[in-house]
Amino acid sequence: MNYQAIIDKYYPEENELKKILLVHSRSVADKALALVDLHPKLQLDRQFVEEAAMLHDIGIFKCNAPSIQCFGEEPYVRHGRIGAELLRSEGYPRHARVCERHTGAGLTQKEIVEQGIPLPPQDFLPETEEELLICYADKFFSKTHLDAEKTFEQAVRSLQKFGNDGVERFTAWHDRFEPAKR
Repeated sequence: MNYQAIIDKYYPEENELKKILLVHSRSVADKALALVDLHPKLQLDRQFVEEAAMLHDIGIFKCNAPSIQCFGEEPYVRHGRIGAELLRSEGYPRHARVCERHTGAGLTQKEIVEQGIPLPPQDFLPETEEELLICYADKFFSKTHLDAEKTFEQAVRSLQKFGNDGVERFTAWHDRFEPAKR
């Protein structure tokens, strides 16, 4: 798979949005790959982790988030689901799962319904080790502050808007992937 060709297909212009997507995605991929290397016993698919991390936000261009140069119509919270649809249409269902399961620390059907999140009422939780790892790595990087990695505490604060269940999931991932960083 050539993830850059897929990015170029949906982001053909060299503009600020593409820069934001590429810088953010590379930061997520680099952190995820460092964690792959840190945990050889997990036997993670390194190539897949890089590809999926680079593509996890492919759907943002269809969303309305002017602060990151997204001028589409869809609510931003749907970017993962949109990206999943794009990647399934490209023939990459495994990569699509990462897209649709990385919002927050994943979202449960209960969270979607109770919070009125505009997504189908079903669980969108990362399940495979690679999905968990990419979702975890993503929480440390913002698209508005591209030059800085968040601390664990900052990542937790940004997740609190989705509720305590997501914070608990993220904390468990932290204890699994980076226990020494507490």
